[in-house]
Amino acid sequence: MAGVGSRAASVVFENVTKIYGRNVVAVNDVSLRIEPGRLVTLLGPSGCGKTTTLRMIAGLEMASKGRILIGDKDVTTLPATDRDVSMVFQSYALFPHMTVLENVSYGLKFSGYSRTETRDRAMAGLSLVGLDGYGGRLPSELSGGQQQRVAVARALVLEPEVLLFDEPLSNLDAKLRRHVREEIREIQQKLGLTVVYVTHDQEEALAVSDEIVVMKNAAIAQIGPPRALYDAPADTFVADFIGEANLIGCEVLSVAGEMAEVAVAGVRHRLPARGLKPGRATLALRPSRIRLVEGEGLAATVEKVTYVGPRMEYTLAGDFGRIFAVSDNVDTPYRAGDAVTVGLAASGPVLVPDAR
Repeated sequence: MAGVGSRAASVVFENVTKIYGRNVVAVNDVSLRIEPGRLVTLLGPSGCGKTTTLRMIAGLEMASKGRILIGDKDVTTLPATDRDVSMVFQSYALFPHMTVLENVSYGLKFSGYSRTETRDRAMAGLSLVGLDGYGGRLPSELSGGQQQRVAVARALVLEPEVLLFDEPLSNLDAKLRRHVREEIREIQQKLGLTVVYVTHDQEEALAVSDEIVVMKNAAIAQIGPPRALYDAPADTFVADFIGEANLIGCEVLSVAGEMAEVAVAGVRHRLPARGLKPGRATLALRPSRIRLVEGEGLAATVEKVTYVGPRMEYTLAGDFGRIFAVSDNVDTPYRAGDAVTVGLAASGPVLVPDAR
């Protein structure tokens, strides 16, 4: 198992298109490069093409146009059996009649290892995912999180060049999802694996990824590290999809160098222009970065108050429209009907182009 990271390979898509039937375009002219040893997440709404992209890496779907390379090898036309990749499925796909050890050993039996070496590698895989002593159990005797770890161990023991995850946490409850995603990230970093990970959960993507590929309508909307996508979304679609955003109208009054002066409901504010010119524009405000302040800002009224334990959630209304805000102050919350002022912090709002 120690050699896994050294086998990590890059994944390259060169103008890849996937068409089903005569004219159903599932992936449209996608080009991207995933560096060895990185965890890259394909993120987007249902039907955007992320799972089809993953399945083309695996060889479970064939590209209609373009090239796919794993390492320096062109795998575009190779079947799944001839690609050095392993996939962890949403359903785990464990054999119910086999023990945990037999499930993890299954793929190794076809790899030319002796019985002793197969067993040793499977035991090492279980140890890696924290399941020492569970080898004799059946999948039905495990929790959902433990079954997921068995599926990960089964993929890892094959020492693939690329490890693929298809919505791996969607069957787990919220608390367990957080725990298992941390384990997956820790294993990936420890072994230096190249991982391509598909999810529709924005928080999950932000938590585990080196880079995120946001997909929309079968194409790439934006690629970048989690913080870059959160702080500088390419357009209103990415702003709204990554971590949620309030999108409100504004007017770019003037641009000087890289800075713009904007007006929002009569309040002026300076912030990076991000290539926009004077005229109507859209401002993205993250709920967690909205500050209710004394003094200058956007006048608003609290319409709705919700207590969710560690924080308060507010719906605020004003001349700018309605926005959603959160606050850690649960001891002295605002009440519905309260007049408040929304402060425009220097690092809070960001100008975003409209999505195409």
